[in-house]
Amino acid sequence: MIERKTHQAQRIADYLEAVPFVVDPHELYSTQTLYAGLDITRPESFEQCYDQRVYQHFLAQGKVTDNPLESLARNLHDFCIMQSAKRLLAQWDKCKVVAVMGGNAMRRDDASYAKIARISKRLTELGSLMVSGGGSGAMEATGFGAWMAGRSEEEFAEALARLVAVPTQQDPDYLQTSLSIIQDYPQSKYINLSIPTWLYGHEWTSPFATHIAKLFENSVREDTLLTIAYGGIIYAPGRAGTIQEVFQEAVQNHYLTFGFASPMIFLDTEFWTKTTPFYPLLTDLLEKGIYKNLLLSLTDDPDAVVNTILQFQESIEKAGE
Repeated sequence: MIERKTHQAQRIADYLEAVPFVVDPHELYSTQTLYAGLDITRPESFEQCYDQRVYQHFLAQGKVTDNPLESLARNLHDFCIMQSAKRLLAQWDKCKVVAVMGGNAMRRDDASYAKIARISKRLTELGSLMVSGGGSGAMEATGFGAWMAGRSEEEFAEALARLVAVPTQQDPDYLQTSLSIIQDYPQSKYINLSIPTWLYGHEWTSPFATHIAKLFENSVREDTLLTIAYGGIIYAPGRAGTIQEVFQEAVQNHYLTFGFASPMIFLDTEFWTKTTPFYPLLTDLLEKGIYKNLLLSLTDDPDAVVNTILQFQESIEKAGE
């Protein structure tokens, strides 16, 4: 029996040692660790960077694997990453944590991209920790804005123009442009957090996040994003995933799961009332009492978004006095 257990333990140890990722990371990822092995002068080196090697392994083993050793490796990894994320979040007033939800398909030359970036920049400068799903589109705009916190309007506009010139992930210089902006505008004062997943590994992880909690399990990622954003969620235009997150957050607020309701701010009136008219639906359900405790607002104005978040933070501070 002892010999059998020793053999099993060795099998587990050998498997955990062989996977192309650290199964017990002691800290969150960074752009440097995820993109280790990438040479921006050699685009073909992208396939050899840490992030892509892990993604290819993830696909080879199956997004949903029936290999118990692979499941163990992934679960241990995600547990350790989440512990590091909790240590980071413990340093923040929870009502200062603000998330942006929105589509990964949003182009950099979309008007909403610039609005999200400006909102994120301003809230970061005012003391909020901005959080996103860590992919492209609206998620990248969040990280970009936070990365440019403390910079002048001229610097922000110059960096944004460089991104807009390479609007989609299909453009060859998409990732290289982001990395060059990071190099030209280093950030050491302000931080932001992203929580991406290898389930959507075809979406490049935005390098603008200073702290990256990349996970294998998307359900953990989705729940975490909505749970930690006590300071409110800004909903930019998106598709199925964003709409799912709207109703997940509505349920948490309805039941006051965490003791109070947080703002749900919908950015882009046309999108949320005409293209995908979920804002009128929520307000109607709120008026009928089917939903309760929803702090809903709808706007096209970045300043109005910032003011709503700040007013909420002030109200929570006064309530705690």
